[in-house]
Amino acid sequence: MGRGDLSDAEWERLRPFLPVSNGRCSRWRDHRQVIDGILHRVRTGVQWRDLPERFGPWKTVYERHRLWSGDGTWERLLQQVQAEADAAGEIDWDISVDSTIVRAHQHAAGAGARVKGGPTGRTPGRDAVAKPRCPPGGGGAGGEGLGRSRGGFTTKLHLSADGRCRPLSLVVTPGQRADCTQFKAVLEKIRVPRIGPGRPRKKPESLAADKAYSNRPCREYLRQRGIRHTIPEKTDSQAARLRKGSRGGLPPGFDEERYKKRNTIERAINRLKNARAVATRYDKRGYVYLGTATAAALTIWLRT
Repeated sequence: MGRGDLSDAEWERLRPFLPVSNGRCSRWRDHRQVIDGILHRVRTGVQWRDLPERFGPWKTVYERHRLWSGDGTWERLLQQVQAEADAAGEIDWDISVDSTIVRAHQHAAGAGARVKGGPTGRTPGRDAVAKPRCPPGGGGAGGEGLGRSRGGFTTKLHLSADGRCRPLSLVVTPGQRADCTQFKAVLEKIRVPRIGPGRPRKKPESLAADKAYSNRPCREYLRQRGIRHTIPEKTDSQAARLRKGSRGGLPPGFDEERYKKRNTIERAINRLKNARAVATRYDKRGYVYLGTATAAALTIWLRT
């Protein structure tokens, strides 16, 4: 077993949920060998063509990753591992939400409008939870989650994390996209299935976020769902409220001790960015980069 490869225990946790066939060929190449190749590339950021020979043909490894990124297999595997942790009571549901800027390499640019055999390819899974999805946009920078910000050519990764610094959900947007616009999307992607009967868990016990999420739509959304939250009030919002006097209403509740736990999301981001292919985006397609980040999150859950 090479450095970063799946251990026997980790492999046994994933094996029951892996696809049996993609419907286009009679046999898959050994799943474990290919997954080890994908994780090697996620960890090192090496070009696909430069993968060590022990992982098999590089194109096989790349195509498997591209296919699983598009049909929701990586997302389903992450949900299943989260379900096991939740059943064992190992998830801290006092979550935090934030985003991070990812510098896009020049190789990430230039995706065409369509790719033959794109993310619509079907891969029947076991006990499927994540639904196959086609990313919005048909190519170009905006459609692939690429944009311009102070960092230059960038992508933004929005995420939520539990109290043990493990990502619960991930969303990819262009780098200039405001954090608050993806707040609802990030929370609605939290979906932890139950082991046995019951609906998936989607609602955290509490939430902490920084001032980027301090606006009326975010607070109203949390109130509608009955989620306790700690978000500091912006200085300009506070000044506007005070100018109105009694008509300005009461200030939003703020728990300083709870807000101290918000550093868990920063540590979760640092863990994700230990993977070089996450810290720098090399993938042209937005859905493939999201699959790369999800594979990195999966390894965090398996090894925590």
